[in-house]
Amino acid sequence: MFGQWNASSPMADVSGVCLLVSIVLIAAAVIDGLKLKVPNWITFPMVLTGWAASAILFGWSGLMWSLLGTAVGLALLLPAYAIGGMGAGDVKLLAGVGAWVWGTMTFHAFCLSAVVGGAIALGMVVYRRKFRHHHAQFWALLSEIRMVRDPNQLAAMAAERKSTMMLLPYGIPIAIGTIAYFAFMGLLP
Repeated sequence: MFGQWNASSPMADVSGVCLLVSIVLIAAAVIDGLKLKVPNWITFPMVLTGWAASAILFGWSGLMWSLLGTAVGLALLLPAYAIGGMGAGDVKLLAGVGAWVWGTMTFHAFCLSAVVGGAIALGMVVYRRKFRHHHAQFWALLSEIRMVRDPNQLAAMAAERKSTMMLLPYGIPIAIGTIAYFAFMGLLP
């Protein structure tokens, strides 16, 4: 669970925590895939119970590590959300992961999730044979980010473009990447 531990750590049942987080992530991914939204009734309890579990198991230092993990989860996806490239539920979902497994593991899970998300997005573009369209949109988006520094204006531009873009329910890559990270590290039962 926690910032400085590994699978052989005697201080926590790491595999139980990772299994619990994995179950919640699977539920969130299914809902996101069906509704293009990760609901607050999943994300807020995930964050709050992560804080509570960390505080109960590890005291004030556990709570501080959990809060830091939540901040890491928010910080990693908040920029994409601020410019309209991601939903708030996805951001809160990664914050929930951070509340449970703290900062270091959240960062590593995010990295793998980004690779998974990129692969899924590329697969969607290839499958729908929309490479030219999305290639042009990608470069236009990068140009906008470079030229327009106001996140509000970028978000408005993204909202205008939303109907022409394929939407990736990012809860799915978060779930796949995080669970794959847990499995790779031997943290699942």
